[in-house]
Amino acid sequence: MLTRRDVLTLPFAAALAASCRREPAPFDESAFIVPRRSAVGLFPATSYDGKLDDVIFRGLAELGIDVRGKSVLLKPNMVEYEANTAINTDPRVVAGAAIALKRAGAREVVVGEGPGHRRDIEYLLTATGLFDRMRDASLRFVDLNHDAVREVPLKSWFTGMRSLSLPVSVLAADLVVSMPKLKTHHWAGLTCGMKNLFGCVPGAVYGWPKNILHVHGIDQSILDLTATIRPGLTIVDAVVGMEGDGPIMGKPRDVGFIGIGTDVVAVDATCARIIGLDPEKLTYLFGGGRYLGQSDPRRIDQRGENPDRYRTQFDVIDSMKERRLAG
Repeated sequence: MLTRRDVLTLPFAAALAASCRREPAPFDESAFIVPRRSAVGLFPATSYDGKLDDVIFRGLAELGIDVRGKSVLLKPNMVEYEANTAINTDPRVVAGAAIALKRAGAREVVVGEGPGHRRDIEYLLTATGLFDRMRDASLRFVDLNHDAVREVPLKSWFTGMRSLSLPVSVLAADLVVSMPKLKTHHWAGLTCGMKNLFGCVPGAVYGWPKNILHVHGIDQSILDLTATIRPGLTIVDAVVGMEGDGPIMGKPRDVGFIGIGTDVVAVDATCARIIGLDPEKLTYLFGGGRYLGQSDPRRIDQRGENPDRYRTQFDVIDSMKERRLAG
């Protein structure tokens, strides 16, 4: 008997199979060039009380990331608030990234998010402590659920959609930075840089929890959003991650690093392997490695710390155990 996930995944699998047979793929192949090599940096951060701006600034320098003169939108992961959990990107990582980017020469840094679960953004900002951190760092916040929107053509069409209304603040930024919390996900397997882009879809247009994306398929939507928004930088909060029944009901798990890279597929694939998941068995990462970025570990240059320092195996729900790395 087919599950809901099977039904949503079948069209995507068929599209990938078609592209492998050299039939027309659901994207313009000339518009995407997978880099031959990509760099991903893992930088130690065992506590949120440290100088995270120094950690992130070091990462930007070590990877040669130039943000001088750019307007930057930081897109953290904010879903819900529960005390003593690891649901959201920690506000101290967000503030640290903003300070580091300004120090590196960014012209402007703003924070934008459109939560798909909790509608009361003022409550989330206050309860999580992000409001206080933004105030201290003189940061402006944009509610992406209610920002002005512009309909734009999608750059790939795994969902079957050809266009989507997106917030003008996302479209206007010179650099969109995906800032996920490293978590398991009960449908997609992994929440990292790519899945985090769901918060760019305006709830005021498409409803909660971003209904249009669920109707057209989680994996398919992740790919189409990544292809269209094209985040130029990913900064992962893996100081403390979430394992088990993520992205909300899981348990905190100490990991101890900040992950940084310009290739979101390479960052996500590296993080997946660190927590014991196989990118080739995660539908959207398998697809993303074919046209959006580099997922082959032999073509990912590791900077900072060796991934083996952090390698572990996160608990996952039963339906995700088959997506673990072999061995």
